[in-house]
Amino acid sequence: MLGAKGHRELFAVHGEIEVRATPQHIYAVVSDLPASGRWSPECQGGEWISGTPGTVGAVFRGDNVRTADVVSWAPVVRGQWQTTAEVVRAAPGRTFAWAMRNSAGERQESVWSYEINAAPGGSLLVHRFRMGEPTEGIRGITADLDAEATERFFTQWTEKLRGDIDLTLARLKAFIEQSSEGR
Repeated sequence: MLGAKGHRELFAVHGEIEVRATPQHIYAVVSDLPASGRWSPECQGGEWISGTPGTVGAVFRGDNVRTADVVSWAPVVRGQWQTTAEVVRAAPGRTFAWAMRNSAGERQESVWSYEINAAPGGSLLVHRFRMGEPTEGIRGITADLDAEATERFFTQWTEKLRGDIDLTLARLKAFIEQSSEGR
């Protein structure tokens, strides 16, 4: 799959949902990465480890969990593990994005983002995941797979990502709309 600039994209997945809240309120929620365990099916939260929380350049350590049934045949990390990510875009009320880092602390082409647009009755919230060059983790997962198994993995992982994004958006909508500030 080729991206907008002609670069290969391993993953380019997104979902969107209307939320009865202001863009500013939605941004305050989605940029609070330590609270993400309330809506993410994989990230259970974590903490800011450097920089000013929620600003470009800030680094977040995420605490994650994955069950054995997720693409069960593939050699992916199971149970609990940690990641680090760096905020790469932070425009209050509009967009918030973070790039995953590798074990050497370098940014990878693995970016999660939220875009928020005003809409009648609230806002449209878009959640995206894009991966260009394979990350350290993807290279490890696919290292011993043949071409057919690699293609099968990418297909099933894309389905997993779509499901995670849809579930995250549904949980965010419920969380935001239940809060008195979001109304």
